[in-house]
Amino acid sequence: MTTTHPPTTPGLGAGVAVAVADLTEIRVREPGRIAAGWAAREHRPLVREDGRMLLVAADHPARGALGVRGAGAAMASRSDLLERLVTALGRPGVDGVLGTPDVLDDLLLLGALEGKIAIGSMNRGGLQGASFELDDRFTAYSAAEIAARGLDGGKMLTRICLDDPGTVATLEASARAVTELAERQLMAMVEPFLSTREGGRVVNQLDPDSTIKSIHIAAGLGASSAHTWLKLPVVDELDRVMDATTLPTLLLGGDPQGDPQDTYASWGRALDLPAVRGLVVGRALLFPPDGDVAAAVDIAAGLVHGGGTA
Repeated sequence: MTTTHPPTTPGLGAGVAVAVADLTEIRVREPGRIAAGWAAREHRPLVREDGRMLLVAADHPARGALGVRGAGAAMASRSDLLERLVTALGRPGVDGVLGTPDVLDDLLLLGALEGKIAIGSMNRGGLQGASFELDDRFTAYSAAEIAARGLDGGKMLTRICLDDPGTVATLEASARAVTELAERQLMAMVEPFLSTREGGRVVNQLDPDSTIKSIHIAAGLGASSAHTWLKLPVVDELDRVMDATTLPTLLLGGDPQGDPQDTYASWGRALDLPAVRGLVVGRALLFPPDGDVAAAVDIAAGLVHGGGTA
């Protein structure tokens, strides 16, 4: 993919066109432009009139998860990933992005975050395949830094393994993050899974009852639930699963498998449930089988905000 017309970066020098190829030079010579860009960024309400949201996820690489559909290094090229993200964020109906500081700072310099929601990914220490994967330390944003940069919220992966003592540290850190974000009236996006170790790998349990149990554990984290949202997988019996909570929920896309039309259809059915308020999708939209990022994003936007079909 290529970006034919590099976007202009508002607030960082009128008429200065910034392309992906310029990013390293800016970081070397003008690193202060990142802080200035966050201070000058155009904001918008967290949700629009329809109360729904479509976010593009871009925090997988920081956990060492680079694969898409079995291609282990599909997300290895940062320039390719950024160009795909700029394309996605430029489509109508896309509300914003979820990412780590390195990705969000790049997108900021590219001018792609103006008027968009920016959610900071907080805990990326549970590296994919590591012996310590379930001790998921907070190695990216803190609540204080999210507020200082004017981000709109923070997301925390909260995997719960009853056989792994690392879980309790993750639960404690997630609870602290929920509390600190709520104190600042910022979204706390909790992504819970009941997980097990199978053959040395962490496997998330995606059956309805495991998902329901993870929802109840996640909903009780922190001193206030006023700003807590959930990020949940699309599982069977989703109507029964969603009856487990009153918290607004965004559904995740996951590593895409099978026919994209089947995926879109499952999203469409799930979005009919009242507690489901949108999608957080990364690889399924950024790396569609036909390579047409804009078309895949437009389908998802239509499903979330209306007027679209699968």
